[in-house]
Amino acid sequence: MHSTLWSLLWALVGLTYADNEGPCRCTPRDACWPSVSTWTTLNASVSGKLIKNTPPAISCYPGPYQNDAECAYVYARWYNSSFQSLEPVGYIYPTDDSCPPVDLNSGQKPKSCTLGPAPVYTINATEPEDLAMGLAFAKQNNIRLVVRNTGHDILSKSAGYGALQIWIKYIRKGIIYHESYVPSDQCTHTNWTGSAFTIAGGYVWEDVYREAFQRNLTVVGGGDPNVGCIGGYIQGGGHSPASRDYGLGSDQVLDAQVMLANGSTVTANACQNSDLYFAIRGGGGGTYGVVTSMVVKAYPSQPVVAQSLTIMPRGNNTNALLEAVTDIYTQYPTISDAGFSGYGTWSINGPMALFANETVGYVHAVAAMGKSRNHAESAFAPLLRTLQKYNDTSLFVSVQWYQFPTYAAYYRAMSGVRQPVGTANIALSSRMFDNDSLTQNRTSLRQMIGVIAGAPPERTIQTVELVGGGKVLVDGQNPFSGVNPAWRSTYMVNIVGRVWGDGVDEATVKAVKDDITYRKGGAMRALTPKLGSYMNEADRNDPLWAIDFYGVNYQRLSSIKREYDPDSLFYCPSCVGSEAWHQKYLPGKNYGPLCYGLS
Repeated sequence: MHSTLWSLLWALVGLTYADNEGPCRCTPRDACWPSVSTWTTLNASVSGKLIKNTPPAISCYPGPYQNDAECAYVYARWYNSSFQSLEPVGYIYPTDDSCPPVDLNSGQKPKSCTLGPAPVYTINATEPEDLAMGLAFAKQNNIRLVVRNTGHDILSKSAGYGALQIWIKYIRKGIIYHESYVPSDQCTHTNWTGSAFTIAGGYVWEDVYREAFQRNLTVVGGGDPNVGCIGGYIQGGGHSPASRDYGLGSDQVLDAQVMLANGSTVTANACQNSDLYFAIRGGGGGTYGVVTSMVVKAYPSQPVVAQSLTIMPRGNNTNALLEAVTDIYTQYPTISDAGFSGYGTWSINGPMALFANETVGYVHAVAAMGKSRNHAESAFAPLLRTLQKYNDTSLFVSVQWYQFPTYAAYYRAMSGVRQPVGTANIALSSRMFDNDSLTQNRTSLRQMIGVIAGAPPERTIQTVELVGGGKVLVDGQNPFSGVNPAWRSTYMVNIVGRVWGDGVDEATVKAVKDDITYRKGGAMRALTPKLGSYMNEADRNDPLWAIDFYGVNYQRLSSIKREYDPDSLFYCPSCVGSEAWHQKYLPGKNYGPLCYGLS
């Protein structure tokens, strides 16, 4: 299946990009790399906003940038996502530690520091014109282009060896509230007349929540308030604590302004450029153009009832824990249909504490909008009765209930947490689960859970996202939805991950990656063969990414990609059209020049 799929995809793109200039994008190692004077001219054209990138931790290393006080500051804040998002080449989920911070106070010695896969230059754009200048420069000089906001990116879409990066975080033209939305072009196919917000630039969800919550409104945005609003999150689907009630993030988009590869800006909605509108509503970011502004729906806030569930084995009884996890998974569709959504995590020996100092157990926080406490307790009663058979014998089970007057109060108390910065030493995979996969065969489900749990020495961890069901299922009827159609039968997304330590040999790293992709990811795929993965939280080594991330929409999205970006200026790994390219890895590295054609 793998070879057949790629043969078809390559046949699809081969003729399309036949006129692409040159076999590889130019890098600083090449004679075609622009001269210093050419870069100086670009800097002048963007009013001095061109940055020659340096690694955030360069102050820890011998050389002209060395500064012990600055190094200590960087080291103390390294795992803070806000710190990384404010660095031109800071990454929340790095794929390569080419210049790690150094704890000089403990006697740690610096080793080596390079840019690695990070772009060479950054345009710190504050105006759309800066963006247009960067697009033109990259195209004229055959340079790899990267467009980035905050760097919340698992699949390395915000990195790029030898690239020019355009940083759009500071293109900010306001967050505008519409009490009753009226399309600016009077589009008659837009049926929404409720409230909405125009998000005109590189804002993060914290900025939009501030505007929404003060008006007692709810918007469908990231659980992490530091995630960018109108980039990869929403264009890749975007799940939220509010998704079950109001749909995916991409389902909220009413209108967008998109700068194309030729520097022109077009409106994309149900009436204008409707194919582009379809693509940016779930077909993946960084592919068709750069969204500079979006209009998204807003909803009246409702009271929220929430529950936290904590399960801990007594002794070393992980088998009972896995039995209980199976019982919970089986009940997820019923719980969702009763109005609940939320997030959880579990492990039989995780790399991090789940609660207190415990690395073994299960914990979740789920909530329902507009439901009474009695309704909530009745909905959970069957599951809690099932779990009671373990309580005080093989497991300790704790349930807590909470009530909040508004969605804002709930979000601030139980959801809006800035995630710590990740490590490059991780492999993960995600899979969507529908009603049948969770409820029809408990034996098969239990077997799958045993596989993904792994053995205790593997230190595997699971993230459970009860973010489907409800409106997510209904919105599949929208003809302008570009998300993987598998979302429209999904109740739950499961993410499985493993980490490894520094200095581990390549064979061990490969074994971990293969275990995640083929054994644990394969076990999930076997139970849900017709579904897929959530592209923003997916396996960067997935050989079937095209069908897993995009489903049957891939061919149509490829056609839209060719229409709006015929010269393939926009590239990112596992994005639509990326199969026409490969990275020519440098010796001993997992990055290198971007080259046209199969590797």
